[in-house]
Amino acid sequence: MVRSCRECTAGLGHCHGTLIRHTAHRAECTEGGCGSPELVLHTFVIDCDTVGCDCTQQTSDRLAG
Repeated sequence: MVRSCRECTAGLGHCHGTLIRHTAHRAECTEGGCGSPELVLHTFVIDCDTVGCDCTQQTSDRLAG
């Protein structure tokens, strides 16, 4: 038996990956092949500093300089 999520069963647009929101770059998804890194298609969304990205610090440094 194959189980699928409600969105899959209903044929709704969605992604099973996690959206990583960057300060200085376009958002990216952890799911390979996700061509639409938009907030509404993702259930899980995190800020990039959670995964060790330093683009927030780079942006702050650039604005201070």
